[in-house]
Amino acid sequence: MPEEPCQCPDCQRFYREHDRLIRENPSLRQQQELNWAALQSFRTLAGRVLEELQKTHGDADAPVAPVPAEAGGAPSGEGETDAIQQAMADLENINAHLFSIEVLMERIFDVRVPEQVEQTFREVAGELAPDPLNADRLRLNRLLHQTPDLPDHRP
Repeated sequence: MPEEPCQCPDCQRFYREHDRLIRENPSLRQQQELNWAALQSFRTLAGRVLEELQKTHGDADAPVAPVPAEAGGAPSGEGETDAIQQAMADLENINAHLFSIEVLMERIFDVRVPEQVEQTFREVAGELAPDPLNADRLRLNRLLHQTPDLPDHRP
């Protein structure tokens, strides 16, 4: 018997986002474009944050000069400097991994499928992630929540 999906808030948010991305991008081409845009936005943001940290705190490989305290702020401690240096090293690794993923994803864009296959993508997307506001789905959910023999039903 399959395990029930996790009900914690983080997993529930993931499931909702997962289904939304399938509903809103139900074709191969749309998924290709979505993933490419997500990868590029991640690389852009992580790269820009790394640049800002390097300007403020120096290069992660170079010895760190003390950073003057901002007006009204306390001087940053050695632990904070170490944490920032570690974060910079982690961001450099993230950017290297994202670049590797980008190279692999370029192969995905070589794939083109006929319209008949795109239609199959759309049909399967509707089965995997039906519209949660669809009237039939809302009725079904209401019925399921009223059924006393379901294991999670609490009277």
